Amino acid sequence: MAKYNLKEKTEKNAAYRQLIRADLMDELYEKILEMFVAKKKYRDPNYTAKQLATDLNTNTRYISAVVNVRFRQNYANMVNEFRIKDAMYLLVDKRYINKTMEEISAMVGFANRQSFYAAFYKHEGITPRAYRMNHLAQQNTKK
Repeated sequence: MAKYNLKEKTEKNAAYRQLIRADLMDELYEKILEMFVAKKKYRDPNYTAKQLATDLNTNTRYISAVVNVRFRQNYANMVNEFRIKDAMYLLVDKRYINKTMEEISAMVGFANRQSFYAAFYKHEGITPRAYRMNHLAQQNTKK
């Protein structure tokens, strides 16, 4: 597990998480999903929790609380998860097969190749290139 310098997740109990009303948490959860699923805001490498809070007319504490409680991770990990899922699709889509890892990385919102590889490896346990090669090998054996 030393590859890509990954750290174990530690659980923190922040008091402000209990201060947000359940209905507001539900509403913000739906709006966050809309921003990330429908509008694909995660593709902007500079899209921060502060910008998300501004777009949703709330504050970063509420954003943090919703992300921690509903998505069970922090903002950066949530954004990377959306990016990785998008990258997994692009890596095996025939329309993007000639795209390099750097191009795929930029398309899904990573600032550089190294952060893409580190996040992908953390999420999937293999590199993006290995993921693509494994998928291509599986397709070739089915033919």
